[in-house]
Amino acid sequence: MVGTKEDAPMELHFINAALPLKSPTKRYELKASKGVWTYIGEQAEAAAEPAPKRTVKLTEADFTGGAEPVVIDLEGRMLLPGFADMHMHLDKAHSIAKVGNRSGTLLEAIQNYGGMAPQFTKAEIKERIKTTALAALSHGTTYIRTHLDFHLAYGKEIAFRTMEAALEAREELKGKVQVQLFPMLPRGQMGDQELAAAAELMKLGMDGLGGAPHLGETPERQIAQVFELAGRYGKPIDLHADESDDPARRTVVTMAKLTAEYGFGGKVTAGHLCSLAAMPPGEAAEIIGMMAEAGVGAVTLPAANMYLQGRDDTGPFRRGVTRVKELLAAGVPVAAASDNIQDPFHPFGRGDLVQIGLLTAYAAHMGAADDMHTLLRMITEIPAALMGLAQYGTEEGAKANFVIVDAQHAAQLFIQESPSRWVAVHGRWVSVSALHRWNAPEA
Repeated sequence: MVGTKEDAPMELHFINAALPLKSPTKRYELKASKGVWTYIGEQAEAAAEPAPKRTVKLTEADFTGGAEPVVIDLEGRMLLPGFADMHMHLDKAHSIAKVGNRSGTLLEAIQNYGGMAPQFTKAEIKERIKTTALAALSHGTTYIRTHLDFHLAYGKEIAFRTMEAALEAREELKGKVQVQLFPMLPRGQMGDQELAAAAELMKLGMDGLGGAPHLGETPERQIAQVFELAGRYGKPIDLHADESDDPARRTVVTMAKLTAEYGFGGKVTAGHLCSLAAMPPGEAAEIIGMMAEAGVGAVTLPAANMYLQGRDDTGPFRRGVTRVKELLAAGVPVAAASDNIQDPFHPFGRGDLVQIGLLTAYAAHMGAADDMHTLLRMITEIPAALMGLAQYGTEEGAKANFVIVDAQHAAQLFIQESPSRWVAVHGRWVSVSALHRWNAPEA
């Protein structure tokens, strides 16, 4: 990991870059100044330099900002906008050593983590958030939406401890990772105390409203309360929805109806949607159609859902991953995200969206050439749109937040996962992980 001064974006100039979200075959020249893309053109149309700079390979470049400006030849490598991971649990990450889960079930994970919540200090939670966000940054993620536990049942001090830790961490991560905070409101119908706490959260600077209403006894009522709060404070909604093998779990129907009623199209996201995969195709198609018409987005979490779901099955075993292809075909924007990382909900993971894209390909049977392009969009453009990110992408005038990978096309990226990643935020290098491989010569 390397970096330069936060207030000193570099003048960047690349040639022979692959921009697969623009074209799968063409090569491009890009220039950035003061943290913004100023020129992006096809290689054949590149304007000639009046006084050509020295050209170096990416592997030879100086990332400290101390050298004279150079032209960096990417030699066909892909340059992608910074990955956007829109469903993580940074506050829980790396807690597996303290919070176990012998059964591996969702229910035990919820119970065990909830029981340990009062013991975690603000400093400990903050450190987990920062450590995990910076690890994700090293893999190319420059935007994160994290869902935050809000244990109001233990009292206000404990509940707000996580929020305060997250607010401080978000501030300290500025210039490296842009973090959105979505508190998970208490399950079940919220009374005066819960509604007052939610109002206080919004005033503290939370970016939206989250929760898992499907786990409560009155999910429809709680969803209605969340929409009322969102309307009052002008915040987007991102709810865990129907994370269950039970095909009767259909709280996303309520979400779709209220999205249409409130005119919230494009401002509501449903995560998980496991029950869609458990119900008959015709019934699932009807619900997916409602989501598409209302403008409800979706997030698939293949790592955690394949690990948690189907545990009561004796065969055939359900995979737990939602109907990704059907959602996409219906016009529902679907992002792929990390969810839990090394905690009782999911003991694995590293915050690498390329790995998540590969798991999505396996779980959703996405292996065709067109699918590779879709998978790239599911970790870049689609979550960026669902998160409402401004000036995102590789366009002139957009922020120069990007990751360069050691692959020349999408299939190669998901096959090899590119252990080398070069990451920049606002036009300055913030992380470089470059693999050096050596093989002994033949005898």
